[in-house]
Amino acid sequence: MDPGKFFIDHLKFELQLADRTVETYGREIRSFIKFLGARGKMLNDCDEAVIQEYLVLRRKAGVDDRTVAKIISALRQFFFYLMKEKEVSTNPCLSLEMPRIPRTLPGVLSVEEVELILEQIDTDSPLGLRDRCLFELIYSCGLRISEAVDLTLERVHMDESLIRVRGKGDKERIVPMGEEAAHWIGRYIHEGRSRLYNPQRSERYVFLNHFGGKLSRKGMWKKFKEISQRAGISAKVHTLRHSFATHLLEGGADLRSVQALLGHADISTTQIYTHVDRDDLQDYHTKYHPLEEQVPGKSGG
Repeated sequence: MDPGKFFIDHLKFELQLADRTVETYGREIRSFIKFLGARGKMLNDCDEAVIQEYLVLRRKAGVDDRTVAKIISALRQFFFYLMKEKEVSTNPCLSLEMPRIPRTLPGVLSVEEVELILEQIDTDSPLGLRDRCLFELIYSCGLRISEAVDLTLERVHMDESLIRVRGKGDKERIVPMGEEAAHWIGRYIHEGRSRLYNPQRSERYVFLNHFGGKLSRKGMWKKFKEISQRAGISAKVHTLRHSFATHLLEGGADLRSVQALLGHADISTTQIYTHVDRDDLQDYHTKYHPLEEQVPGKSGG
């Protein structure tokens, strides 16, 4: 029996985790099993000391706190699975302390910067139409990069101005398209995609490369880097998604609605976008707090 292989199948088919998560967990478990084999140990020999020894080894190899946290998560899930299969009696990872990872605020573009980047795209060619549509859709709908490249034609509903997005964990959500996004996707499908389409490839994906196959993430990153550099702006594709969330909240959208549009499982993930300037906070407090006008010495009221 190969416990690593069966564990990966468990993650993929029973828990239905995202492909990237399965890949990451699988890689870490294979590395850990190799470590045990080199020391002549079995899985049921593992205790916290063995796990700590492995983590020290990985740190010496140069992994950061974020990677250590992923390793611990992978090992915890692995030993829970082994307990369920009666391969081990305890989970030696339960008392391990996760490294504290500071939450950094995502980079955000202004509306003017987004427009400037999009204006750099020459829409006279099929590839130009594709790029204008692609980056407009990511910004207007807050898509992850993987969600954009995996979007298929049957998931685009032009009449309702909606797209059905398959996100992390294979979870589906419905996202409305604004007028601008709907305009560009309609124009791209009829004027651009039709010229990129290769009958021999028979791709159903919305965004195609110049061979008529599915556009890759690497291709998308490279293209956005070129376009943003022409605009004189330093940004990554994912910055468009961050900007989408921030602009919605600044415009008055509630946090739960933004959470649903982004496809976040936990609202705490969405809360990183609620970064408001300190001066803005003071202005909002002064303007809206019900007791503010009653404070002695305050003018007005």
